[in-house]
Amino acid sequence: MPTDVPGHRVTYRFILLAELEDFVTLRRSVGVSRARLVIDDVVARLVAALPLVRADRSGQAALELSFECESSNEGVAIAERMRAIIAEPFDLDGETYHLSLRIGGIGAPMFDSDELQLIEAAEQALADAREIGSDVVRDLANPSAGDDPVQLMRELPEAIAAGQIFLQYQPKVRVRQQEVVSAEALVRWRHPVRGLILPGMFIEAAERSGAIGILTLWIIERVIADQRALAAQGHDIPIFINISGILLSDGGFVHDACALVSAGGAKIGFEITETAVIRDPESAIANLRMFAAIGVPLAIDDYGAGLSSLAYLKRLPASELKIDKLFVTQLTSSNRDPLIVRSTIDLAHALDMEVTAEGVETPAALALLSVMGCDMVQGFLISRPIEFAAFLSFLAEERHVAAMAGPRLSFRRNEGQWKVG
Repeated sequence: MPTDVPGHRVTYRFILLAELEDFVTLRRSVGVSRARLVIDDVVARLVAALPLVRADRSGQAALELSFECESSNEGVAIAERMRAIIAEPFDLDGETYHLSLRIGGIGAPMFDSDELQLIEAAEQALADAREIGSDVVRDLANPSAGDDPVQLMRELPEAIAAGQIFLQYQPKVRVRQQEVVSAEALVRWRHPVRGLILPGMFIEAAERSGAIGILTLWIIERVIADQRALAAQGHDIPIFINISGILLSDGGFVHDACALVSAGGAKIGFEITETAVIRDPESAIANLRMFAAIGVPLAIDDYGAGLSSLAYLKRLPASELKIDKLFVTQLTSSNRDPLIVRSTIDLAHALDMEVTAEGVETPAALALLSVMGCDMVQGFLISRPIEFAAFLSFLAEERHVAAMAGPRLSFRRNEGQWKVG
C-alpha cells in the first residue's frame, strides 16, 4: 500500500483503463514495429507528469493506471488532466503525431477498494466509454453510481442550469461526393461526481420526470447557435436533433419548437424513430407535418431496430431514412444483413428518401454500402461524436477525406456477397 505524500491525505483509490484511439491509422503511418512502442511513450509521459500515478501497458494500444488521491472529484480531475497531457504532440522518429486516449475508470474509498470489483467496474466503464465516444469515470462509493433513474430525475433540472449538459457532433458524409453534408447533435451529461452518464440513462430519466421537453428545447437553442457559428465559418450544413417519441404528441412542445426554429434562422433537422410514431400515430404524424411545413427536414432513425411498419413509413413526411447500426456492423460478416440493407436502400429510394447507414466502422463496410447505392454514412470510421470546437477543426481540415480514402479502389470488391438471382 502506498504511503501518503506529506500534505496529501489519501482516502480514495482509482483504477483507470485507457486505450489509444485510432491505433489502426497510427500503425499504418509509422509501421507495426514502431506502433507497438508508442504505448511505452505514452506511459513514460504520464508517469513523468503525474508522479503519483502508476502506469503499465496492458496491450499494443492499452494501458492500466492506478493512483490514490484525496477525493472522488480529485480522481476525476486527474483523469481529465491525463487527456490534456497526451494531447500534446508526440515526436515519433522525427515526425509529429497527435494522439488521444479513451479512458474508462472507477474510484472507491481506500477501505472499500476490492481489487476484483474495481477491475470489473473499470472494464465496464471503458466499454461504456467506447459506446458513447467519451470518457467514463465513476465513483463506486456513491449511492447513485449505478445511474439510478429516480435520482437522475431529481438532478437533471439543476444539471441543465449548471451547465453540466453539453453537446457532441457526429458528421454524416455523402458517399459519392465524399463531403460532409450534415451532422447529428448528441447530448451528454458530465456529472461532477459520477463522471459521464450514458445518454440512455438520463434520457429515460428526463422522459419519466417530464423534463424531456425542457431538455430538448435547450438542445434546439444550443444547436441553433452552433449551426449559425458553423455557417459563419463557411460550413452551412444542417444539424439534426433527436426528438423523443413522448414529445411528438405534445402540442405545447411542438408549438415552442416551431417558434424557436422559425426565429433561429438556422438549418435544423429532427430525427425520430418509427416506433415513437406508433405510440400515437395520428397526433405524431400531424405534428411532424407541422415541422415539415416550416422547412424542418425529418429523418427516420434506427430503421429496422424496432417494429417497422410500411403503413406508417409511407405516411411520414421524412426525407431521410437511417439504417440501424445493428445491420451495418455485421454487413461484411453476415449473409442476411447485406440483403436487408440493400432492400431497405431500394425501398427508401422508391419512397423518395435518401439513406444514411449508421455505425460504419470499417473501409469494407463503406465500400459495400457504396456499391449498394447508400447515399450517406455515419460512424467511427469517419469520426466519433466530438465537441463543437473539435468539430469545427474536423470540418476545416476535411479529415473525413483521409478516412474515406482507403476503400476508393475497392467499391466493388464484395458486390457478389449481397447480389442474388
